[in-house]
Amino acid sequence: MTIHASNFAPYPAGRPRRLRRDSFTRNLVRENSLTAHDLIYPVFVTDGKQQRQAIASMPGVERLSLDLLLPVAEECVKLGIPVMALFPVIDGSLKTVDGKEALNPDGLVPRVVRELKKNFPDLGVMTDVALDPFTTHGQDGLPDANGYILNDETIEMLVQQALTQAEAGVDIVAPSDMMDGRIGAIRSALESRKLIHTRIMAYSAKYASAFYGPFRDAVGSAGNLGKADKKVYQMDPGNTDEALREVAMDIAEGADMVMVKPGMPYLDVVRRVKDEFKVPTFAYQVSGEYAMLKAAAQNGWLDHDAVMLESLLAFKRAGADGVLTYFAIDAAKKMRQG
Repeated sequence: MTIHASNFAPYPAGRPRRLRRDSFTRNLVRENSLTAHDLIYPVFVTDGKQQRQAIASMPGVERLSLDLLLPVAEECVKLGIPVMALFPVIDGSLKTVDGKEALNPDGLVPRVVRELKKNFPDLGVMTDVALDPFTTHGQDGLPDANGYILNDETIEMLVQQALTQAEAGVDIVAPSDMMDGRIGAIRSALESRKLIHTRIMAYSAKYASAFYGPFRDAVGSAGNLGKADKKVYQMDPGNTDEALREVAMDIAEGADMVMVKPGMPYLDVVRRVKDEFKVPTFAYQVSGEYAMLKAAAQNGWLDHDAVMLESLLAFKRAGADGVLTYFAIDAAKKMRQG
């Protein structure tokens, strides 16, 4: 529908400010809203006990061992946050060129998944399907002799990683690797094992972005990656039509939900994806976005809570059904306060 000024009463018969007059009217006519149910909380988990490691580039975010993560999961349940997304911090001694620790059924991720589902069965648990936390080179896949990331050979590993996570009881597997064809391969493998209830949230439009730096610090892949990049498999930031092709392929291959990553710099992509496909669409407010807002607030340049909630509402306005955000607990608390 095209909206023309002639469709509406001209001033003074038409006064748009009448609907902004007071809070009850603004609440009544608000087009988009944000609730705790719109949030997914990404967390970093590490081995050991009583491990709490602050992440300097992500103020307020910590790497936690399972015993300290369980109270965080309980808080999510109490606040109405529906899903926790796990990102592992693996000991360097377990990292290899092929990332085979990702397939270990008794590894960190499966153990954490089992404990979370045992203690909080109604909390959704999502896991990352990618090899970068497990590889010595920090890439999401298997390199050839020249360092180029191989597609089909990587998929074989990703399928086994996804099955390992699903068999541990995870609710949602989220392939973030951007290999061609991995959604179809994972879906077929899940079906063959009768894991028909495991949902797939595909990182369908994941860009080769400079906003991921603090995350790589958090999972310990920054040092391994060094000066290398991921441009041969993650998307070019200049492209949006390509994002629609990627999303279309993932839906056709069996994805239940799709994601755009990063978030705020790519709201135009979120809108195009939602308008085109009308499927459950998510956005990831990534570590760099979080770090920027935190740093500005700490310097007194921005109102922390106000920009936090405004930034999250922007995702909903752009068409996202939900947001992965490190602000999830703080935002849910603030919304509960009213």
